[in-house]
Amino acid sequence: MTSHSKLSNLDDLVFDNRFIRELPADEETINHRRQVIGACYSRVKPTPVMNPKCIAYSREVAALLDLHNDTCEGDNFTQVFAGNYLARGMESYATCYGGHQFGNWAGQLGDGRAINLGEVINQQGKRWALQLKGAGPTPYSRTADGLAVLRSSVREFLCSEAMYHLGVPTTRALSLMLTGESVIRDMFYNGNPKAEPGAIVCRVAPSFTRFGHFQILTARSDIPLLKKLVDYTIQTDFPYLGEPFPDNYLRWFTEVCRLTAEMIVHWQRVGFVHGVMNTDNMSILGLTIDYGPYGWLENYDPNWTPNTTDAQDRRYRFGNQPQIAFWNLGQLANAIYPLIEQIEPLLQAMNVYTETFEKGWQDMMAGKLGIKAFDSATDEKLFAELIALLQLVETDMTIFYRQLAKINCDIQLPMTEADFNLAFNYLSAAYYVPEQINASYKTHLHSWLETYSCRIQKDNTSNADRQLQMNKINPKYVLRNYLAQLAIDQTEQDDFSMIEELLTLFQKPYDEQPSKEKFAGKRPDWARQRAGCSMLSCSS
Repeated sequence: MTSHSKLSNLDDLVFDNRFIRELPADEETINHRRQVIGACYSRVKPTPVMNPKCIAYSREVAALLDLHNDTCEGDNFTQVFAGNYLARGMESYATCYGGHQFGNWAGQLGDGRAINLGEVINQQGKRWALQLKGAGPTPYSRTADGLAVLRSSVREFLCSEAMYHLGVPTTRALSLMLTGESVIRDMFYNGNPKAEPGAIVCRVAPSFTRFGHFQILTARSDIPLLKKLVDYTIQTDFPYLGEPFPDNYLRWFTEVCRLTAEMIVHWQRVGFVHGVMNTDNMSILGLTIDYGPYGWLENYDPNWTPNTTDAQDRRYRFGNQPQIAFWNLGQLANAIYPLIEQIEPLLQAMNVYTETFEKGWQDMMAGKLGIKAFDSATDEKLFAELIALLQLVETDMTIFYRQLAKINCDIQLPMTEADFNLAFNYLSAAYYVPEQINASYKTHLHSWLETYSCRIQKDNTSNADRQLQMNKINPKYVLRNYLAQLAIDQTEQDDFSMIEELLTLFQKPYDEQPSKEKFAGKRPDWARQRAGCSMLSCSS
């Protein structure tokens, strides 16, 4: 798009707002907490704030909406995306959904601190829903205030954009606003509440529909509305499937299974841990949604979760994410069963998840190791031995794979001590506790590197080509929790420069960027146990 075709006025955005046009609204118009029956949404306006300030926006997401940068830097943009008033065409509402939280049915949940502004159709004909997170209470806020604090908002804003550039399916973030008001939060639910700066993020996605939107309707035996919502979803978000009818319900569910599997493969590829994989946090488009207590695997520990609420059972730990996604899809299958009334086809669709994930994981691991194509005869064992190796000592996952690309596999086998020492010198950058490296570990590593080099030689791949391919799949830069926390610390001191620096850095997470090398290092020792850097709560 050329610059002259971009919009200089928010009132020129083209809103379609099909969700509220085609689905039933809550008859009650007063904004108070309640059970909403027989409706998909409630009309509600954002709560005006005292002194809004735009501290960051994504130029790329603005471009998706055809917005000129000058528009995003004006006061009108700040006022609208802080929730002080609606631009022409915006119709604000919050949606009704339920969900399983930590494996237990929680009943009605809904957009408790998210308010939708409508759906923009850009000049390419693509639909983008806009949603403010932290803009005040809605009928679904339960006992909460519908607000968000700066620390969680910075994390969501940066991670949404970082994940996109990592190639992970995700919602996006347009803007990050300070409200000029304080919000009381007890960060770790331990009786120590304090006032924190309030903030609002504008999230952007083709759709924010979640598994829970369908679950709540089935739980209430509102099958006519369930059918209406599924029909709407197929027509709006999956038009390539054709018109809705029973066979297409199955095709749609199969597609959701496939998209979900692809998303989870990407999470495993980059070491991302969502932290709160409740069914109400699962997108029907296979997008990463709701960035709460997330984190990146630093030392490779499949049992790690960033969520203090999940610290005991570790339901949403890194290694369990594929199984949880499958379980969540089972709950969606239960929700749409009344429209199909056959178990076997639903089970077959869920098999598509399993097959897609297994093949995707195998291809992903082959790619991470620079192998041309997965070979079950050799590679299953190679992968399993590597995963076991990574857990023997505290090893940084991101750095290990990046450094592995540098070693010389074009060597005479068996591997000599000199060749091993050269390889070990590269990999040593990934170890957090060098004292853990003992003779037994080195023996295991030597054996694995020898097998790995033999496998690469079988492909007849040059070191240069292998490194090039591996570096396209294994990022050098990920949004480690301590980096997000440093940005939060600076922002709380009215210094917004690190947000911009990280936003720019993560636009090219696979590139070397020599001037940004400091952001590629291991987690520093001071961040090992610090709140916000190791584990986080669901509080925001």
